[in-house]
Amino acid sequence: MASRNFSKFGKRFSRKNGITQLMSDLGNAKHSNNPNTIMLGGGNPAIISAANDKFISELEKLISSSSINQMIGFYDGPQGSEEFIAELVMMFNNHYGWGLDEKNIVITNGSQSSFFSLFNLYGGEMEDGTHKKILLPIVPEYIGYADQGISEEMFVSIKPEICMLNDKQFKYKIDFEELINVMSSDDIGAICISRPTNPTGNVISDDELNQLDLISKEYGVPLIIDNAYGQPFPGAVYTKATLKWNTNMILCMSLSKLGLPGLRTGIIIAEHETVEALSRISGIMVLAPSSVGPSLLTRMIRDNELLQLCDDVIRPYYKEKALTAVKLFESVFKDVDGYLHKLEGAFFMWLWFPNLSITSEQLYNNLKADDVFIVPGQDFFIGIDDDWDHKHQCIRINYAKDELVLKKGLEVIYNHVKSSQK
Repeated sequence: MASRNFSKFGKRFSRKNGITQLMSDLGNAKHSNNPNTIMLGGGNPAIISAANDKFISELEKLISSSSINQMIGFYDGPQGSEEFIAELVMMFNNHYGWGLDEKNIVITNGSQSSFFSLFNLYGGEMEDGTHKKILLPIVPEYIGYADQGISEEMFVSIKPEICMLNDKQFKYKIDFEELINVMSSDDIGAICISRPTNPTGNVISDDELNQLDLISKEYGVPLIIDNAYGQPFPGAVYTKATLKWNTNMILCMSLSKLGLPGLRTGIIIAEHETVEALSRISGIMVLAPSSVGPSLLTRMIRDNELLQLCDDVIRPYYKEKALTAVKLFESVFKDVDGYLHKLEGAFFMWLWFPNLSITSEQLYNNLKADDVFIVPGQDFFIGIDDDWDHKHQCIRINYAKDELVLKKGLEVIYNHVKSSQK
């Protein structure tokens, strides 16, 4: 049979890409029934019993009441559940004093959907024929951004400053001098950064965030902040960091990292014009976002139970996992040339092996043959040329695992790295 004659759009979005390959590998491994498989890849949150029990209890209450009809039997509007949005507005205003109203929030079918709409709203071909790009002020960045643009070459990125720390750790920082050079090119439509960052666990400081905010305002572009792992939910931040919003910021959140990735619920906070535009895009693409996440959590937000759950259960769980991950790294990799990015948030270990004789992709394939799944680092360096060696020397590990499983996986990685160092 002859190959299909796909459109330009079809060929772009059906070609091989990092995020689809990652999710495919994880799905295949999950259903392989191989008892020896060690899953250290992917961004799936942990199933935390105390939190999961709360969510199941809430779902049971919905099922036994008439509220279940609203959850599964009716469309919400394209902006999302009005009741859910009203409770979010009250929560954010009470806790942060932002002065939001119901026109400042739109609900989406998860963060991936949020960023597809945002990147193509502010980047790509403009009405005057110019082409705007999305600036990533520091990489590595979330792998799921990479192929979101309808047009080619959507992103421009800046290499980070690498600051070496004690105990074989390091931290990426924004190169603001280079950022200003890039901004002066006049082809930037928006700036986007995640905080905390997937894949590194990096949390840019309040000073760095404030500088980005000032620069974005100076050049008249929005600052998009991916807050999927941040405050107030799930609150996976282990360093000093202030949650900030103003009308030049577009703050993106998710219910996934609470332990509810299957709900596919994203939250965007922005000024009215952006929210209205995103709502219209949602109406065209999906009619309305899913009602399941908003129905499940509206009461918990109203009664302050969700924030309490994050403060008392979810954040402490991940912080303890982070401490364990650092301890295991120091023990397992003590005699190899390897470094750990400082764990400031989220639930990922970002390991750098500067003296590997193979690429991180080759290491990934070697580990997969031994039933250990990690994520190679090169696809996180969006917009960076392949000739930068650092791009091929890093791997990402999800440490939200049982300690014994994590230790066993790290030991397998150690053996491969030890035998592959120059």
